[in-house]
Amino acid sequence: MAAIPATSAPPSFLGTRRGKLILALLCAVGFIDLLDASIVNIALPEIRTHLGFSVQSLQWVASAYLLTYGGFLLLGGRSADLLGRRRLLVAGTSLFGISSLVCGLAGSEGVLIGGRLVQGVGAAMMTPAALSILTTSFHTRGDRVKALGAWGGVGALSGAAGVVFGGVLTSEASWRWVFFVNLPVVAVILAASFRLIDAERPKAPPLRDFDTVGAGLITSGMLLLVYVLVNAPSVGWGTARTLGELAGALALVALFVFNEQRHSNPLVPLSLFKIKGLGAADVTQILAMAGFYTMFFLVTLYMQEVLHYSAIDAGLAYLPVTVGAAVGAGVATNAIPKIGTRPLIAAGALLGAAGVFWLSRVPVHGTYLPDILPGIVIMGAGVGLVLVGVQNAANGGVPADKAGLAASLITASFQLGGALGLAIFVSLATGRTNQLLATHTQPSEALTLGFQRGLLGASIALVIAALIALRSPNVRVVDMAPDADDNQASPVPVAGGSTPEATHFSAG
Repeated sequence: MAAIPATSAPPSFLGTRRGKLILALLCAVGFIDLLDASIVNIALPEIRTHLGFSVQSLQWVASAYLLTYGGFLLLGGRSADLLGRRRLLVAGTSLFGISSLVCGLAGSEGVLIGGRLVQGVGAAMMTPAALSILTTSFHTRGDRVKALGAWGGVGALSGAAGVVFGGVLTSEASWRWVFFVNLPVVAVILAASFRLIDAERPKAPPLRDFDTVGAGLITSGMLLLVYVLVNAPSVGWGTARTLGELAGALALVALFVFNEQRHSNPLVPLSLFKIKGLGAADVTQILAMAGFYTMFFLVTLYMQEVLHYSAIDAGLAYLPVTVGAAVGAGVATNAIPKIGTRPLIAAGALLGAAGVFWLSRVPVHGTYLPDILPGIVIMGAGVGLVLVGVQNAANGGVPADKAGLAASLITASFQLGGALGLAIFVSLATGRTNQLLATHTQPSEALTLGFQRGLLGASIALVIAALIALRSPNVRVVDMAPDADDNQASPVPVAGGSTPEATHFSAG
């Protein structure tokens, strides 16, 4: 039999039945995680009525999830690299499912907020584990782009889907079902994880010298930073409390960086940020998500409080976003090998900015077709382009033994962007509304003008994201870089013995 030429392309794992099932499993993890961040928001009014929340404490139903999710992401991602990705995926998904059940059965404020805190920890474990399994399982050129495109597309769809499902479940069943809906999905994920993904053998040497101090510093710093961002709108940005907490968070992060420079086995090797595309992708996603996430929040409030839409009507209004997001994600997945990530991310951010700017002009007596629909469809296409582009840019060239960490960084940028956008642009909106109410402006007009200002700020954030994207590396090939330890990638083993060989990364 003739020898196979050394230059022949390895077979496509994604082309196999098992490869398709693994991709579907991992995308289900990403979907349920990102869905949960938005599905609860539309149920908040009913939760307040049933459990007796005050207006001030109600925000913590959403913020508690963001707090622990953002706080524990880096620790969760690095733990997946060191302890085993399937192990962290199963543990995080189990914790997420149990806490979802607790939230759905909650009979008091404390139980619900406590359940949401634990949900965030579970998400911080399972999401980077799933993304790192994806990047280490699919790493031939075509497979990697398609798999990351699917992951990014799921992220683009999940925000709109969360609002739609939240509206339908709240109106037709009960607010408790926005948590109960997680349970069957969690059961399928757990069963499929054991069937499709083999357990890894953790490397012993890194665990013997685990960076405990670094883990404590970055987790504390991230928890405090997210807490400041979600609490500043109610406390005030210029208060001594907010400034002091922000200074404390930055000090903890600075100490973490100092510790990483000196530790023999750092939790976050700073050399990771030398990989082309990673840092720029993270920063771009922070700004882009600040704009996109704020849009969903403010436009939902506009539809419910100004146009008096019901929860189900407000949810169904976002269905066209899923079409735009799917189109954008499909275009990005097919175009990356030809033109790279830079033009796609920049174009997506500009499309998003245009859509959000359209929405920033909503009138007091607006109607859906001329005032809302064009903006959300344009914005949806932008979301699809951006999220697929940044996922590919951020994960290209990452060594296999750092895949979980890179996954946690890009996921953290998603969460921090949402928290930052709400903190800044919702403050702009409420500040403008309060000014107008003080001059005896009609409430509906004051609310609308406030929403306009917040959405205008969100559109500016998306323009800045596009400018940063234009200065970032243009990633065309998104393949697994050599492992830092042995110059070979160590893809996560999958049941059936499929362990594709490592290829390389390039940017131009």
